Amino acid sequence: MSGLQQVADATAAFSGLTEEHEEFRRSVRSFVERVSPEAQVRRLMETADGYDPAVWRQLAEQMGLQGTAIPERFGGSGLSFLELGVVLEELGRVLLCSPFFATVVLAANALLLADDEAAQADFLPGIAAGQTVATVAATGRSGSWRMDDTATRASAVAGGWELTGAKAFVLDGLAAQLILVSAWTPAGLSLFAVTGDAPGLTRTPLPTMDLTRKQAVLEFDRTPARLIGVDGGAGPVLERLLDLAAVALAAEQVGGAQRCLEMAVDYAKLRTQFGRLIGSFQAIKHKCADLLMAVETARSAAHFALYAATVDGPELPAIASLAKSYCSEAYSLTAGENIHIHGGIGFTWEHPAHLYFKRATSSALLFGDPDQHRARFADRVGV
Repeated sequence: MSGLQQVADATAAFSGLTEEHEEFRRSVRSFVERVSPEAQVRRLMETADGYDPAVWRQLAEQMGLQGTAIPERFGGSGLSFLELGVVLEELGRVLLCSPFFATVVLAANALLLADDEAAQADFLPGIAAGQTVATVAATGRSGSWRMDDTATRASAVAGGWELTGAKAFVLDGLAAQLILVSAWTPAGLSLFAVTGDAPGLTRTPLPTMDLTRKQAVLEFDRTPARLIGVDGGAGPVLERLLDLAAVALAAEQVGGAQRCLEMAVDYAKLRTQFGRLIGSFQAIKHKCADLLMAVETARSAAHFALYAATVDGPELPAIASLAKSYCSEAYSLTAGENIHIHGGIGFTWEHPAHLYFKRATSSALLFGDPDQHRARFADRVGV
């Protein structure tokens, strides 16, 4: 079966979100709007770790969000990637400053994909309970997820392994208490767990455009590590993790784009120019209509990708790249046009429009830019 036929078959099988999903969304939205107002976002983006530990605990204790897609036997809710995508939409809508993406999307799924029962039992309950902040360090100085760009090496020593090398662009690398690191061994690319206080580990904050999502450079100097999964077996794990990360980020981008659309429309209904509401001008009407089309199409692409991740079918790699490329461009368009519709005030530091523009710009590059994902999609469907 061709890649395009697989995508077509998966499209026909997807029936969209249910009323239960929408009820879940309303519950999550009510909570995150309360704990992440704009003033809180601005405060946390200026801190080193970039999140509030009290809110992080509340996400787990009051809502159980960290355990959404973690199996029940490891303390999670046992829901699917589709429900996790609903959560990510709502977090992206309010720009929640937290290590949720790094911990829940990257680290938890890396552990599940590595199929290491002992490691899952040791680490997943802490993630689900909101007691552990975790991340994945898989990119080198170039920022690429390509396996051959990994320069970090692991050496077997008495009682375990040691890592030497560096990783860059590590999401929430400063705050993480558990770091899953890709490194080469004689058997091939492997995955290792490193604790945040391990000797030989140096963490340096990385200046970024988007201050609401912290990144860091991690350096390893004979740092003790624990092998996760099979020695030499990390390649397929990281490839699948990249697909899941692209899908999850697409969902988050839809949430941010939706909020930009809401801000633009609300302002167009209030701002007057030449004695008329600017929303009555044909140019603004057309612009808002174009943004609505972009957001709704992006939402369809993201939800379809979440479904593909949930059923874990062979079409996921192609659909993940399709969703990531389109949602990246839709978010960038909506964030930019939101500033234009607001006019001069939209360019000021005091207005939240620039926060979404910076998140959109950063997210478009994260895990591969739209051009890279379009090329990946073409390769994966055989075009």
